[in-house]
Amino acid sequence: MTVPKPPRPNFRKIADLSSVVLMLPSSIIVGLFMGYTLDRWLGTRPWLLLIFTVLGIVSGLLSLIRALSKYNKDQSPDV
Repeated sequence: MTVPKPPRPNFRKIADLSSVVLMLPSSIIVGLFMGYTLDRWLGTRPWLLLIFTVLGIVSGLLSLIRALSKYNKDQSPDV
């Protein structure tokens, strides 16, 4: 009698989910950096920092929603 092997984890899905975790913080950090740099260069402190931070948050949330909807679509059983 042979013992069945345990199922191997799907590393592709693990990689996709780990990238989803990093999407929101990385978008916010990029927005902060761009806003801070432009504020120092143009002397418009703090307006561009605030604008680019909000844009980074919005961009990160949209990417997060898009990735999670793609993940949920892949998880849905075909009926």
